[in-house]
Amino acid sequence: MKPRSLAVAWAFVGLLSLSTVVQAGQACDTKPIDLASITRGMALAQATTKALDTTKADVVILARAGQDLSRWNVSWSHLGFAYRLPDGRWRVMHKLNECGTDRAAVYRQGLGEFFLDQPYRYEAAFAVLTPAVQQRLLPLLQDNTMATRWHAQGYNMLAYPWATRYQQSNQWATETLAGALEPAAQTRRQAQAWLELQDYRPAVLAIGPLTRLGARATSANIAFDDQPNEKRYAGRIETVTADSVFSWLVRSGIASAPVTVRAQ
Repeated sequence: MKPRSLAVAWAFVGLLSLSTVVQAGQACDTKPIDLASITRGMALAQATTKALDTTKADVVILARAGQDLSRWNVSWSHLGFAYRLPDGRWRVMHKLNECGTDRAAVYRQGLGEFFLDQPYRYEAAFAVLTPAVQQRLLPLLQDNTMATRWHAQGYNMLAYPWATRYQQSNQWATETLAGALEPAAQTRRQAQAWLELQDYRPAVLAIGPLTRLGARATSANIAFDDQPNEKRYAGRIETVTADSVFSWLVRSGIASAPVTVRAQ
């Protein structure tokens, strides 16, 4: 990033407090963000903006690599909806866990803020939704009430996709997408039923009993008690990953193949 661009980045960071919070609650950083992270995050935001602009789309599914999940063959840890404003700017609506607690909220942010969360890899991926799907989603994402209709505050990073006891970030996105496309999906359970009918297949993670016990004992945002006993005791934990969502979007014809963006 050139010096002038860096100055613009700092000015942008100063505006982050103006982001609209759709639900009460705040995300929480465990360590202060440094200049290098700001520079790389803004560079990725700029590269992503450029790539999104070339698509001429109004709504895409956007993912980031916030954590290293390679041991489970997962590339992207978190996704949300990126949509274009009438003036051409992009906004991201996504669900965030509150400081490692068992609660979460839905946020509307700019691309810069979306990538200032010190990700594991400074890369992004997006899938362009079909025009018909974009048309259904765009007004919903601009309406705070509708955008949070399928949101639940109770958070579990490994929430079971076919239960409503908890909800994780990627799960909120899929259930909201289902609600936008199926008028009969007025509840979370109805949205999940539509996803099952549309052949969404959750990721299956191999997590043994000792790992489960340690995670549950030390992390308020991880639970396994919504998983079916036969799957849990076999160490087969089903959850919604960004990778599984991308695969389903392409398989179902809802979106094009994901495109990877790297910071320049």
